[in-house]
Amino acid sequence: MDLKNKHRIALSTYFFLSGICFASWASRIPTIKTNFNLNEAELGTILLAMPISSLIGLPISGWLVSKFDSRIPLIISFIGFLIALSSIGFATTPFLLVVSVCVFSFCMRILNIAVNTQSITLQKMYEKRIVGTFHGLWSTGGLVGVAFSTLMVKMQITMPKHFLIISLITLFTALYTYRFTIKNDKSPTGNKLIFGKPDPYISYLGILIFFGALSEGGMFDWSGVYFKEVVNEPVFTYGYLFFIMSMAFSRFYSDRLMNLFGLKKLYVLSSVFISSGIFIAVLFPFFWTALFGFGLVGFGTAAIFPMTLALAGTSKKYSPGMAISIVTTYGIVGMFIGPPLIGYLAHAFNLKYAFILLIIVGFMFIPVSRAFFNYQSKHNL
Repeated sequence: MDLKNKHRIALSTYFFLSGICFASWASRIPTIKTNFNLNEAELGTILLAMPISSLIGLPISGWLVSKFDSRIPLIISFIGFLIALSSIGFATTPFLLVVSVCVFSFCMRILNIAVNTQSITLQKMYEKRIVGTFHGLWSTGGLVGVAFSTLMVKMQITMPKHFLIISLITLFTALYTYRFTIKNDKSPTGNKLIFGKPDPYISYLGILIFFGALSEGGMFDWSGVYFKEVVNEPVFTYGYLFFIMSMAFSRFYSDRLMNLFGLKKLYVLSSVFISSGIFIAVLFPFFWTALFGFGLVGFGTAAIFPMTLALAGTSKKYSPGMAISIVTTYGIVGMFIGPPLIGYLAHAFNLKYAFILLIIVGFMFIPVSRAFFNYQSKHNL
């Protein structure tokens, strides 16, 4: 097997494992809400810990990608990521829970930058698009994580045991795979954050990621609660499971869809799927209709991150690692605003009406993507 295929398998493994770990956390949010007797507003406040700690990681992640090969922060952050996941499971007080969530999010921030930097570097070794398949593997990992969580819930396995099992399995796999990751990928230029007038190319992409994070974050953090409290489904992971399954399936074809429809049309299609899916789930909050609606949202969100991060990697002003770091910061702001806002709206009204926010968010991809492509065409970028 040639070296680039070994790199691809190793990188695929890391995307897959990180998807499992994140989905394990997200699918257990209803359990955390019950265990700590939290209302929607209190849960929304705890979820604020994730974007805040991720924003703190911005200068650190930028410094790491400029000083080291991306594989070094990749493995260190992944180990911290797993330790934090286990700590969430064993947290006995709200304070320990928030601290664990902060560390979890902080490490995930660095992990995401490192793994996406590796994917952009590897993409240059291939003629065909491959970035979408990596995000498909992340979603597939999420699918496996939710399926395993569903099994744990049905078997009444406690959350500490559940998270410890996941952490140990993924740790040993990550350590073995590390030797096959890409070396010497530190970019010699474009590693400094330039202050002053914002770069429109990066800004438009950042806004797209912002709305993508609002959409995905809302589903990751609240789909389980929606199925438990609005749909009244005891096995509350079904909605999240179908959402992530649809996303995973679609992401494996996202590279082909980019070539078939072009990026302009794909952003519009994504917008339509997201908004219509949430609309169906809100208008008909029953098991099969909500399941179908969440599936549409999964199809709609699938291509947003692969498309936008791939475009960020072609920036003429920044290196791929720095461009991805800047663009994903907008996503963190989206995570900062979205899930907590849904929590506050749900507390003020109810969760079903709070989901209307996601319908509005879904429509925003159309005007923002049009503005980006107009700018790209005008400046021949």
